[in-house]
Amino acid sequence: MSVLVVGVSHNSAPVSLLEQVAPERHAVPKLVQAVTACEHVTEATVIATCNRVEVYAVVDRFHGSVEELSRLLLEPAGEATEALLSHLYVHYDDGAVSHLFQVAAGLDSMAVGEGQILGQTRDALRLGQELGTVGPALNVLFQQALRVGKRSRAETDIDSAAPTLVTAALARVARAQGEIAGRRVAVVGAGSMAGLATATVSRLGAASVTVVNRTPARAERLAAEYAATPAALADLPQVLADVDVVLACAGATGVLVTRAMVEDARPDGRPMALVDLALPHDIDPAVGEVDGVVRIDLADLADELHASAAGREVAQVRRIVSEEVAAFLAARRSSIVTPTVVALRSMATSVVDAEMERLDHRLPGLSEADRAEVLRTVRRVADKLLHEPTVRVRELANETGAVSYAAALAELFALDPDAVEAVTRPEGLT
Repeated sequence: MSVLVVGVSHNSAPVSLLEQVAPERHAVPKLVQAVTACEHVTEATVIATCNRVEVYAVVDRFHGSVEELSRLLLEPAGEATEALLSHLYVHYDDGAVSHLFQVAAGLDSMAVGEGQILGQTRDALRLGQELGTVGPALNVLFQQALRVGKRSRAETDIDSAAPTLVTAALARVARAQGEIAGRRVAVVGAGSMAGLATATVSRLGAASVTVVNRTPARAERLAAEYAATPAALADLPQVLADVDVVLACAGATGVLVTRAMVEDARPDGRPMALVDLALPHDIDPAVGEVDGVVRIDLADLADELHASAAGREVAQVRRIVSEEVAAFLAARRSSIVTPTVVALRSMATSVVDAEMERLDHRLPGLSEADRAEVLRTVRRVADKLLHEPTVRVRELANETGAVSYAAALAELFALDPDAVEAVTRPEGLT
């Protein structure tokens, strides 16, 4: 079994294409279950954020699995599927491990080093656990990825090396229309990105903050944390009339803020900034054509965010990720031969026991002391004979061809395949 990743992100596709495959929040569990139902898939989960959709699966066949996962991932795009195929990326086995560790460490993010991806990786693991689609292999892999992400942030300043999407967007707003301090702000949505947006504008001294969400209870919970005002989605037109800046990150079906709504909200022509951090878009791109209105979306932020990453911090995190990938793969390769080594030692024990039983029949008058000494001697001989091959096969496990060494050991000693398979392996390291 090997781990396969099929994905699309801001690194492989323009935001306009990425938006076509980004699943709505409620559709992510359905995608995970559809992947798990594929013939060659035994475990699966999905990382879905505003700038990436990645399917992680444990598969027993590469080619057929790539085709099935690609089809499911691109299904929402409809007729645009062919145009998107070239923007997909695939990582397999060792490459999949390396990719996930880089994602969790923030190296693959639009805002390099941003901390949200760590929570989103944790969410993907939790979702798979709740659905029962994450088994031992993905559980160990994702748990280790989370540890790598935490270590990267604990040992370096990568999380402060680049701005978050929210701070980068607000910097653009400030350059175009002035600082957030003293201005009235609306945040549309109540998820993790909306929480970050609400916290950021509150810290920057916004005159007022209104949290708008389709579910009033969620708007109320988020608003209560920052002394903001909750509002229902039905009240959005009135909210637009009362604010200067809108940060939209709901990722809802269809646009929430239309051009007509914006024009009605500002009959006096006052300046207004609308920031769209969602996929699919929350704000109609046409609002940017309205006089006095500035519209900023993910595509506008991509180049700025990439350029802002601090090279020294990124280099340190890359070193950490490389170390962690090497250690994880070494442990996994070693675990591949463990069942064979255990089965070999079990076979040797059986041989010793059988020979001692023959000895008992042939020398029934042997004293207990003499029998114990013979048993110790036979066991020492067996241990010495097995020591070198078992040590060497573990060493060779970290070199190319580790699986063939285990198979060769099983073949040379005529080990029962069922006995090897029955040995308990370290959980998840398959």
